[in-house]
Amino acid sequence: MKITGIICEYNPLHNGHIYHMKKTRENGATHLVAVMSGNYVQRGDIAVEDKFERAKLAVRSGIDLVLELPCVYSLASAEYYAKGAVHILNSLGCIDELSFGSEVGMVDELEKAAEIIAELQKDSEMEELMRGGMSYPNAVNSMIYKKYGSKLGNRTGDILSSPNNVLAVEYIKALRASNSVIKPFTVHRKSVAHDSMTVLGNTASASFIRKCMDEGTDFYGLVPDRVYSSYRQYVHSGKRASVKNLERLIIYKLRTSTAAQLRLIPDVGQGLENRILDCAPCRSLEEILQGIKTKRYTMARIKRILLNLLIGITKSDLEILPPYIRVLASSERGKDVLAMAKSRCTLPVAPALAKLASNGCDAERFASLEAVASDIYALAQNRIGKGQQDYRNMFRIENAAGEELRKAEELEELGEFFDDEI
Repeated sequence: MKITGIICEYNPLHNGHIYHMKKTRENGATHLVAVMSGNYVQRGDIAVEDKFERAKLAVRSGIDLVLELPCVYSLASAEYYAKGAVHILNSLGCIDELSFGSEVGMVDELEKAAEIIAELQKDSEMEELMRGGMSYPNAVNSMIYKKYGSKLGNRTGDILSSPNNVLAVEYIKALRASNSVIKPFTVHRKSVAHDSMTVLGNTASASFIRKCMDEGTDFYGLVPDRVYSSYRQYVHSGKRASVKNLERLIIYKLRTSTAAQLRLIPDVGQGLENRILDCAPCRSLEEILQGIKTKRYTMARIKRILLNLLIGITKSDLEILPPYIRVLASSERGKDVLAMAKSRCTLPVAPALAKLASNGCDAERFASLEAVASDIYALAQNRIGKGQQDYRNMFRIENAAGEELRKAEELEELGEFFDDEI
């Protein structure tokens, strides 16, 4: 039995993700555990479908167990995103391997880059370069060339120029920092780049597919049929979510916030709060984003700041590692993982948010933020969804045929894993 973790968003799940699962299983994985972003994703956006639907689709596509990455970490920088997800996998106590895609395709090169970045982050000169107006990626590249010369600098710079490589490096850093026994494994991303707007065969990036969704362009064949059908039903029922639907809420929040309040938000520092407040009079979200953006501040960072502000996430929340493990969906094989984790896991595990919230102040804080985030997500849907659903939605377990199981005896069987009634 070899249990492999995958950190993902599946926004949406596409053919490239299926390829990643296939290559991971070919490497010996018998069980796949996904730590998946909830309703908000790391690029500072809202997921096109809610976390329960995406978790169900993940299980029907080959994942055995889906765990939620709390919004505090799914809406954070790559470093914290990786740190939170790796902490969840470590805490399960039964994960053997972490599998991720990368453009470089070689773990040893990624490990070397991770070692270099970890050393650079200890250097005060990095902070000085950023205070002087240099973006984090540019500051890293500048320091690499200065300390390691052009040969190593060029190679490391090339590695860090690709989004999946950057995340891969952060995963390895997080594994090392936590003294994890989990081994890294990478699948070479051979086809389209992370944000590519091109199609190769039946493979396209999630960015391209979301663009098709936004423009109403057909993307049949680029995702599994079940994902395609789910999205069409979502659109038809008015459940498709978009950050554009939150425009007035974001403008209201910005206009009623102070500089002191903004300084509490993750990613805000070095006077950025003043630049953000200067955009409070703007009349559209796009005008706000363009008004704040500079070479130093990426669009993803700005969008994360605005969503963190709206939800109420603060820097102090990122000082807390995920205090629980929430199960969103499982296959029958996922029960094997839960059974093994039962005696090894160092965090409370449950599907019910209310149950998890009862495990101390940190858990209560995280659960509260998750519930607020989901209520805001409901407002982002084209047809406003119901509130307070995060405390009511049940997780899903499916059999090998992809049929959802809801019989009382089948659900009660899982109670032994969670120390609670399902």
